[in-house]
Amino acid sequence: MTPFVRAAAAFLACGAALISCGTAPPAEPSTGTATTPGPAIEPSTATPAPRPTGTAPVRAERDDVGTALVTGVRFGRHAAFDRVVVDFDGGVPGHTVQWVSRLHQEGSGHPVDLKGGHALHIRLQPASAHTDDGTPTWIGTPVTGSGGLTGIVKVGDFEGIVGIALLSDDVRGFEVQELSAPPRLVVDVAH
Repeated sequence: MTPFVRAAAAFLACGAALISCGTAPPAEPSTGTATTPGPAIEPSTATPAPRPTGTAPVRAERDDVGTALVTGVRFGRHAAFDRVVVDFDGGVPGHTVQWVSRLHQEGSGHPVDLKGGHALHIRLQPASAHTDDGTPTWIGTPVTGSGGLTGIVKVGDFEGIVGIALLSDDVRGFEVQELSAPPRLVVDVAH
């Protein structure tokens, strides 16, 4: 092999290695205080991740954990999806995440206004979104800009069940991830 061919092969191998490494994901911001919304999740400037495509319900049961405390719900808009992060004290509880066209408040049974659309309903159990003295730890999270989600509302905090509705004008692909240190549930919803 000539020196030129060896040099070209080494150059191509290094370039392929750099491309396959990609870029590191941005650091996730810290959570906010219990009674105020946490900081927004900054959009990534790296190559956009693929849009989530699944619409089937996601379920995870937890029989071995105590009641998790919801300490905040954060929102971030990315190029191909919206990200919602639910922060916990005490671990990630059992959860069901599914699209619904009608929804009622936990406890009261009052209908939730879905603004003429759908909701990706996150049902957390065992969980609470209030302290022992009844002070709410999360009330709601603003949604800004245009994308897949039009609103995020609390739809329940009753007898160990917390409900969160991610409002949308249509059923969209989504993906759910459980992360630790700190414990959190990440839900990505396609635009």
